[in-house]
Amino acid sequence: MDGFLNILKPTGMTSHDVVKVLRRILGEKKTGHTGTLDPMAVGVLPVGIGTATKITEYLDNDYKKYRCELILGLRTDTGDIWGNILEKREAVSFNHEDVYAFEKEYRGEIEQTPPMYSAVRVGGRRLYEYARSGEEVEVKSRTITIKELKIVRIEGKKILFDVECSKGTYVRTICTEMGERLGCGAAMSFLARTASGAFTIEKAVTFEEIEKHLEKGCPKENLLNGVDFPIQGYPGIELSPGQSHTFVNGGHIRLSEIAVEKPYSQGYYRVYNGNEFIAMAYINEKTKKLVPHKVFFRDF
Repeated sequence: MDGFLNILKPTGMTSHDVVKVLRRILGEKKTGHTGTLDPMAVGVLPVGIGTATKITEYLDNDYKKYRCELILGLRTDTGDIWGNILEKREAVSFNHEDVYAFEKEYRGEIEQTPPMYSAVRVGGRRLYEYARSGEEVEVKSRTITIKELKIVRIEGKKILFDVECSKGTYVRTICTEMGERLGCGAAMSFLARTASGAFTIEKAVTFEEIEKHLEKGCPKENLLNGVDFPIQGYPGIELSPGQSHTFVNGGHIRLSEIAVEKPYSQGYYRVYNGNEFIAMAYINEKTKKLVPHKVFFRDF
């Protein structure tokens, strides 16, 4: 059983909790998620089954989409309403024009510092471990990309917005930074991941839907997206059966023997034996050969 499940993660569960439940429901030990989603958040959590667990490294450039709500006049140690309150203001005054100015300015490449209550590692330990023990540690900012940030609704002290961002973005930090800009503080009160690369919330499935599917005697495989489903953005190359056999056993294929569009991609290629996905590869510019980077299937 190889492929991806697009899970609609419920609130109150860690991403690892989701994996444990799926291992029990499906009876598949080789199962892993492609990107952590906070316990209190809901939404899209792609989970790889079998060979699909090896494809995560090719998803680093995938953008993620979120819908988020924040509450103004509140600061917490975690950046969301589930943390310890550091400051609370009953009366909050702000200009809507400043909110929309933030919307326009908070785009492109941005330096963002991860929150202390996060899973980022510093000195071999998670930041939340330092935070829980009261230890101070220097946290370096990192470059993230905000493709789009759009205010959906402003209602009293609550602001609802959508954001499309790169891997490593902390939406909680966007909330706290907006609160700082408005001069009253802010904390995230709701977060839903609406898309992760090719996976969208409209096509996500719940645990209950999976269990009902299996209770009807339907094949487990019918629930899955293909192993190559989330990497369609990479160019593809089709090999003959003979070339495929050589390739998955470590052989390099001359570019003159296959159809490859020029200019050659500097990144990776999806490789197929006919219509069957078998590997990821790259081009060696010096030797003008297609070289295996990771083989997924050898038996065909």
